[in-house]
Amino acid sequence: MQKKILLQFLFIFIFPFISLAQSAAPVYFKGATKENKVKLQRNIIQNTIIKNLSFPLNEDTEEYWMDAFWGMELLLYKSPWSDARIFLAFDSVEKRTAGFQRALLELVYTNYPAQFSKQVSTLLYVTSNAKVFAMCAEYLLVNNKPLLAGINLESKKHVLVKSEKDNAIVRQVMNRLQDQPPARKNNFIAEIIDPDFIINHTILYSFQRKNRNYPGLAMIRDSAGRFVEDEYGSIFSVPQLARSVNNLPGYLTNGNTPQGIFRMHGFDTSTNSFIGPTTNIQLTMPFETSLQHFFMDSSIIDKAWTEGWYKKLLPENLKYYLPLYESFYAGKAGRTEIIAHGTTVDPEYYTGKLYYPQTPTMGCLCTKEIWSEADGKRMQSDQQKLVAALQRAGGANGYCVVIEIDEEERPVSLSEILPLINASKNQ
Repeated sequence: MQKKILLQFLFIFIFPFISLAQSAAPVYFKGATKENKVKLQRNIIQNTIIKNLSFPLNEDTEEYWMDAFWGMELLLYKSPWSDARIFLAFDSVEKRTAGFQRALLELVYTNYPAQFSKQVSTLLYVTSNAKVFAMCAEYLLVNNKPLLAGINLESKKHVLVKSEKDNAIVRQVMNRLQDQPPARKNNFIAEIIDPDFIINHTILYSFQRKNRNYPGLAMIRDSAGRFVEDEYGSIFSVPQLARSVNNLPGYLTNGNTPQGIFRMHGFDTSTNSFIGPTTNIQLTMPFETSLQHFFMDSSIIDKAWTEGWYKKLLPENLKYYLPLYESFYAGKAGRTEIIAHGTTVDPEYYTGKLYYPQTPTMGCLCTKEIWSEADGKRMQSDQQKLVAALQRAGGANGYCVVIEIDEEERPVSLSEILPLINASKNQ
């Protein structure tokens, strides 16, 4: 018995700080030096964007142009010459592959609001690809809604749905086109943070605004239902951005982080030069992994994901609260590889944006990191703080819940969440 108590003490109080001590060694990313950042930006502009857009557009050069679209999104790059090339791309867009169409639509959603409404509207009416249709519809919903008035949703649905993935995409976009958002539950946040919600499991919460231009807030509840504290005895939190660079809705590839429940299953490090070397937190969505893994239950013999299975994780009063199903439908539509990570993207690309100096991603949860321009040393890392807090909670084994709390136009603050936590303690 004494040995068991000692092991519990070591696991809860000592081992996390050993991990912290090991991670306290300086972390470097050579790409963060001023010289290398200038080189990277110049290379993206000269080679990824200008060189690739200089090729004549045909079936053999589509991939070059698609790479250029990605570079323009990352840097939010525009010039009179590149603008002309984008107009040229739309001249033959109906003849291009669905992959090219999606890449072009993602770019114009990001860099050219309203400028291509007429061209996007034309593509909307002729496409038979569910994802292309959805991206066209989302562009027009934001930039020129009247152009959607003539679409016959039911007849279009029959053309678009060829698979379960298509069905998931079409269901989401149809809900948005019909402009019938679900009524917001008055106490849904209180129910989500209640100690009985996904009881006995560690939960990483990411509280967000509907407008993802404003950073959200990451907090952690341990398996005993207690919110993790920082070294000063206050409840731990760090800002966290759930915005993709294109700001598309979460059911679409590369869109914002979808709301809902994710399985959290450990730490990892990345070799991706835009994520960087700081430890990341691994997440998976429904359909991306098995029921056995998602529910941490090897006795499950069912192989088929259904709403019924996902619904088991939700509180009784929220089983029909549709925003919490976004991760379910994003997974069903084929989204993968959404994780919680730091960043080595140069924040200066986004100077003047509401989320600056945070950097957007391709749809992951992202925390701020500052790297030295002199030698690439990591100077500040909210991601490492988040990882350390998860270690104090017992590790990254449990669930992550992403939830939009309201439509206010400001970053999420701890002062908004604390009263709800205190109220749950006093119940």
